[in-house]
Order: sequence, then C-alpha cells, then structure tokens
Amino acid sequence: MSASLEHSGEILSPVATPPDPEAVQARGYWELVWSRFRRDKIALVSGAFIIFLFLAAYAGAPIMAYVLGHGPNDIFLTAINQTTNAPVGPWTHVSLAPYPGVHGHYGNTLFVLGADGQLGRDLFLRLLYGAQTSLEVGVFATIGSVGLGVFMGLLAGYFRGWVDTLISRLIEISMVFPFLLFVIALRIVAGQALNNITLGFLPQGVFTLALIFSVFGWFYPARIMRGIVFSLREKEFVEAARMTGASDWRIMRSHLLPHLVAPIIVYSTILVASNILGEAGLSFLGLGIVEPTASWGNLLAIAPDYYQTQVWILIFPGLAILFTTMAFNLLGDGLRDAVDPRSRL
Repeated sequence: MSASLEHSGEILSPVATPPDPEAVQARGYWELVWSRFRRDKIALVSGAFIIFLFLAAYAGAPIMAYVLGHGPNDIFLTAINQTTNAPVGPWTHVSLAPYPGVHGHYGNTLFVLGADGQLGRDLFLRLLYGAQTSLEVGVFATIGSVGLGVFMGLLAGYFRGWVDTLISRLIEISMVFPFLLFVIALRIVAGQALNNITLGFLPQGVFTLALIFSVFGWFYPARIMRGIVFSLREKEFVEAARMTGASDWRIMRSHLLPHLVAPIIVYSTILVASNILGEAGLSFLGLGIVEPTASWGNLLAIAPDYYQTQVWILIFPGLAILFTTMAFNLLGDGLRDAVDPRSRL
C-alpha cells in the first residue's frame, strides 16, 4: 500500500483541480458599486470634469497668473475702450501703461477672455479664482449641513420618542424660516465681521455663506438619515449589538453610521451643486461674496450692464455655473444608481 503512495522515495502530491471558468467570483459591496458606476459613462465624464475643475481652480489659476504677469484683482484702465467706454473683448493685448494716453513705452499683457467691466480686470483670471470661491462655498457648506444633518438624523431615528419630536419640530421651523430675510438682516448686523473670518486660508465671505447654508440646509439630510435609521435600528445586527452590551453611542457610531456612507456621498454631490447655485444667486444680489473677491455670482452681477454689447461677460460665468452644477448633479445621479443594490450588473 505504501508503494502505491510513494514513487522513488517521494510522496505523490494530489493533482490540482483547474479553476472553473464559469465560477462566479465573490465581490464586496464597494466593488459592486464601482462595477455599476463605471458603466455609467455620463457619470464618469461628470466626475472627470469635476476633477479638471478643481485642478484648473487650484493649480491652473496661480500658474496662469504667473504666465500672464498679473493677478485677478489688478486694474487696467487701458482695458477700457476710450471711444465706447466698454471693456475690451476676448484675446486682446492690453497696455501696461497706468492710464490711457500716458507717454512712454510700456509692454502689453494678454486678456484671454477680455475685461470684466469698468475696472478693467482680467475676466479669465477672475473666472479661475472665482471657481475657488464657489467651490469652497459649495464644499464647506455641504460638509457643515450634511454633518449636522447626519448627527440630528441619527439621534431622531435611533432614540425616537421626545428626541425625535424635538428634532422634527426644529426641522419644521428651519423649513419655514424666511431664509432671504435672515441673510439680509445678518448682512446688515454682522456681515463685515463674519466676512473677516477667513480661518487663515479662505477668501472673505466664504465662511459667512458656508455658515448660512449649513444652518439652513441641515434639515434635508436630517430627514433622509432619520428615515434610514428608523428602519436600520430594527435589524438583527443592532439587536445583536445591544445583547453584547454595546452602548447607544457605540451602536450609532460603529453599526449604523457605516450604513449611511452611501446615501451621504450621493446626497453630498447633489448638495454641492445647490450650494454653488445659492452662492451665485446671493452674490448676484449683492448679499454674498463682495468685491474684490472674485466669484461666479458677482461676475454675473456685472453682466446686465453689458448684455447687449459685451455678451461674453454674461456667457462665460453662466456656462461655468451651468456645467459645474450639471456635472455634480449627473455625478450624484450616477452614484445613486450605483449604490442601489437593486441595480442590475
């Protein structure tokens, strides 16, 4: 018998079974999400555009300012047509002279998209630096509102009872509160003081708008998270955690919060677009980002003076807002379909 198991003093190893090509490989949740997401070409293009936008705003803006030799707030009186009193158009070489008609030899600088108005500032650079401002308002306001909304939604959905009643009443009050009147009042009372809060790296006014959008935007994610937690708290894994002696805070942090990651990501991408639109609207009305800080909203505020003659002042900021909000919304739609377990592979 031993002779049948040995050959020349060596033990024969069992023959390896070749892998079955038809076998289905087990995949994790996020791997399935990525598999569904990458099949959505529109969402992929939207994500690529958002990455390009961040690179253009934070890397391209300082590079182009260095290449062109001037900044977004530099004033060029020579960028105003002395005959029509209108700003110069796209791809115009503007004299570096301090004012029109001065004697002497001065160099030129290029205005890629023309001037932004009567101050003769570079519209192209202000678009790039305005992208920084608009994106910072959108991102930081989203972080604030979603963070507060997830916290309040967790409390309401998990504890229920009087906690849920109290938070629900706060949600209802926030929903009916006159947002625009509050912004106007805050602007009059403490607008300049809040605008001066920059945390050392933000442009003036970004903190103010991020705070306002966080205060008035938390109730939407709170309602969504409350409904999800309502159903999750009755699941078997929560009951098992309670039986092992886990505290309520540990259950919310370690067992419920991970299940909220997917809806948080989806809702956040859509909310960024909404906050960018909100910043543009308030800045257009003079209640948001103020000069000389560039933003897409205050660039549009100049456009009505020139919409019949220098239409590019309206077109370029408008297209920037349109493409950016569309990209975030389409990315959010793609992520929503990807995280839905009912989606077909």
